[in-house]
Amino acid sequence: MSAFSGSHGVFWRKTLPRAVQYFLLTLMSIYILVPIVILIFGSLKTRGQMYSHPYTPPIPPYWDNYIKILTSDIFWTMLKNSLIVTLAVTAAVLVICSLAAFVFARLDFRGKDLAFNFFTLGLMFPITIAILPVYLVIRQMSLTNSLLGIILVQTAFQLSGNILILRNFFASIPFELQDAAYIDGCTPFDFFRLILLPLARPALSAVASLTMVVSWNDLLVPLVLIDKETLWTLPLGTMQFQGQYGTDLALVAAFVALSAVPAVIFYIVAERHIVSGLTAGALKG
Repeated sequence: MSAFSGSHGVFWRKTLPRAVQYFLLTLMSIYILVPIVILIFGSLKTRGQMYSHPYTPPIPPYWDNYIKILTSDIFWTMLKNSLIVTLAVTAAVLVICSLAAFVFARLDFRGKDLAFNFFTLGLMFPITIAILPVYLVIRQMSLTNSLLGIILVQTAFQLSGNILILRNFFASIPFELQDAAYIDGCTPFDFFRLILLPLARPALSAVASLTMVVSWNDLLVPLVLIDKETLWTLPLGTMQFQGQYGTDLALVAAFVALSAVPAVIFYIVAERHIVSGLTAGALKG
């Protein structure tokens, strides 16, 4: 009897935490997926159906919303602008952050800790707090209403966190490997370029993935810096559906669904690299 009760207790100690874990994960999944499902349903309805029956499935589906958007020139212009900004920001962040992280992780010089702390201060000042002085600086540089202004601002505010990620990964690489490279005649830059970067591919993939998703979905910076419709990025596109007497929510839903497709595809493809890259530098050795 005692053996049975003991095994019964072990069963509940193992099963109950897992049941609670699955229950919480199910609730979180529902919380995340329900708005997405409602968005897709709404994008396949007419404007009247969207207001009268927003939560019911579209029967039959109304595809004209997607056709109107895909056949409009402004959508493809905004897509091109978003691609230019996202790719440029990602390339700039990878180059700057990898070089800075290498310096902070592998080289010794006076004031290194102070300089690194200065870079990490950027984590304390999100763009929502600094947007006014940023706008004034960009205006003084005559870079308002230009994609270059967006690229500079987004790149600057992506540096701190990504330098921290790459520095931790670079610091986890054994220093014996660096010493062996120096013995073979490598300079510090040769070690960085030929040895460290190939080893850091998971971390670089994680940084690139996170940077692309954040840049693609950024609304505030283009909203503040861009006035010309021809320079809008996709997050600004919903403003074209705002009329004098209301907003066509069905068209907005279709536009948002189409705008999210590239980011979702990229995240699905890069998800394995994001997880491995963010955890690669957690343990040394």
